[in-house]
Amino acid sequence: MPQFDPTFYATQLFWLCVTFVLLYLLMSTMAMPKIGAVLEERQRRIDDNLDKAGQLKAEAEAAIALYEKALAESRAQAQDLLRHSAETLSKQAEERQKQLGERLAGQVKAGEARINAAKEQALAHVRGIATEVAKSTAAKLTGVTLDDSKVSAAVSAVLEEGR
Repeated sequence: MPQFDPTFYATQLFWLCVTFVLLYLLMSTMAMPKIGAVLEERQRRIDDNLDKAGQLKAEAEAAIALYEKALAESRAQAQDLLRHSAETLSKQAEERQKQLGERLAGQVKAGEARINAAKEQALAHVRGIATEVAKSTAAKLTGVTLDDSKVSAAVSAVLEEGR
């Protein structure tokens, strides 16, 4: 094999150095700057994206805080509205209850007055009937006709004892 022959070492080393220098010059002047630019652009994009993500995260946190604040205010307003509505309805119900109680009390008093009037009227008729029954009973039993005033006084005395 000619690669292992020591007579060819000098030429092989020469061409090795020449190709190494040429490849080094090509790489350092052409390929490495392009690769470096691509890497720098990539790093710049990553940094920009990280900055944007940080800004968006801060905006999202601010929006969440604002949302939670608005939600808390809305809940407080809803609670106040519910409490106010409950108080208003309670007052209205209490007022209606009071009016109904007064109206029913008036109706009860009017009913009691009508009952008392009917009772008095019934008692007046009972007195008249009792007087007539007592007078006719006495006339049938004894055959004597009694005076209306005496029979009426006796019936009134008996009715007063019954009360």
